[in-house]
Amino acid sequence: QVQLVESGGGLVQAGGSLRLSCAASGRTLGSYVMAWFRQAPGKERELVAAITRSGGSTYYADSVKGRFTISRDNANDAVYLQMNSLKPEDTAVYYCAGRTSISSIIYYREEKLYTDWGQGTQVTVSS
Repeated sequence: QVQLVESGGGLVQAGGSLRLSCAASGRTLGSYVMAWFRQAPGKERELVAAITRSGGSTYYADSVKGRFTISRDNANDAVYLQMNSLKPEDTAVYYCAGRTSISSIIYYREEKLYTDWGQGTQVTVSS
């Protein structure tokens, strides 16, 4: 099992940027499909972005498309979420998640398919 630790959250004004990082230990991330989820107060957790093992394909929720970018560095066992043009509605706890996959060209959109989770990092966007 891999241990995932998020960092990079904080308070930012609307229109600003943050870069979240997810560091892995215990196992190499190269065999993992990775994703970022978020959960706002009173709302269900939702998928923000996902990336294949190779990093060749990505998925974004419509609400963040064009503003957020997911990337990965398998050599350093890390995944990132660059968040630009932040809006107050992006305020949430952001979670890094992963699961192993034989395929290097698929990602998963269903939360229940992810087996490993970080503890989350708070992102607050003020208006």
